[in-house]
Amino acid sequence: MYLYSVILISLCAALFYIRVSPTDVARWHQPIQGSEDVDLQGGAVRVLPADATALARVDAAAMALPRTVRLAGSVDQGRITYRTRSKVIGFPDFTTVEYKDGQLKMFARLRFGRSDFGVNAARLKRLQRAAVGP
Repeated sequence: MYLYSVILISLCAALFYIRVSPTDVARWHQPIQGSEDVDLQGGAVRVLPADATALARVDAAAMALPRTVRLAGSVDQGRITYRTRSKVIGFPDFTTVEYKDGQLKMFARLRFGRSDFGVNAARLKRLQRAAVGP
């Protein structure tokens, strides 16, 4: 019985930490490296040609996503980083989007764990549709 109590308390503490752990914005709000699409174990990178208004469209679409907040940057700065939390546990995922020289780069990745089960790539697919515009 004691072992179960320790396991339960440890699990609750881990879930609490995931919810309240501080975010080092400088760590996540970095320029996106690379120039091609890449699928990663815990995220994805997408690069596409875009016009100067694409970042504003993606920003609006990202802010419409559930449980998403803008952490840093702006359309005027050319780079924005968002945090989106999972619905049940509240795992944080970070998405950075930047526009420069006719190219829109998007990088979505997890903070905790090893696999995101394709959630970040799916988020980028949704944001790609917004980037293309009407």
